[in-house]
Amino acid sequence: MNLAQLRRDYARAVLDESSVSRDPLAQLQRWLAEAAEAQVLEPSAMTLATASREGKPSARIVLLKGLDEQGLVFFTDQRSQKGSDLAENPIAALAFWWGELERQVRVVGSVSMVAPAESDSYFRSRPLGSRVSAWASQQSRVVADRPTLEGQWERAARQHPGEDIPRPPYWGGYRIAPAEYEFWQGRPNRLHDRLRYRKSAAGDWTIERLSP
Repeated sequence: MNLAQLRRDYARAVLDESSVSRDPLAQLQRWLAEAAEAQVLEPSAMTLATASREGKPSARIVLLKGLDEQGLVFFTDQRSQKGSDLAENPIAALAFWWGELERQVRVVGSVSMVAPAESDSYFRSRPLGSRVSAWASQQSRVVADRPTLEGQWERAARQHPGEDIPRPPYWGGYRIAPAEYEFWQGRPNRLHDRLRYRKSAAGDWTIERLSP
């Protein structure tokens, strides 16, 4: 496969200052709804980029599980690589990519843990097997093989029978409070539309067009 020859011209839509919401949260909610309507696979999937205290970067896909004026929320095992990074360096970047719509969104902001009650509420809403897995898996740790992992799950299921499985103390949510958003719409000839929202000290949002 010749990667250098893989290219596609984008021409589905435009993005300009007159058509976007002045509130980046409302604009993101609009684009998420349009991605869901277009039946994009996992419209809430986003790349989460973190860095250690020393600046070593790490990125992975997580699912957006909450979105409001306070920020964007995801849940995970806090002993994981991302949890370790965020404990040392509580700043993160997010990126959504909706290829079917030729769109992406970037978000940068500070990170804090959500209240325990919020984590409890979301944990109770998860499928039973997923709640068992939260007890069985030591996320990001080396495991000998697949049978070992499945054995850990079976032991966890025996230890937590029934539907009322408590949330592990090391499992919970993080909230990213955005300081910057960027909305990107693919355009012909690689002259893409890029609009950045920057938050001022007073809490207002400034919209700027960026060169592609």
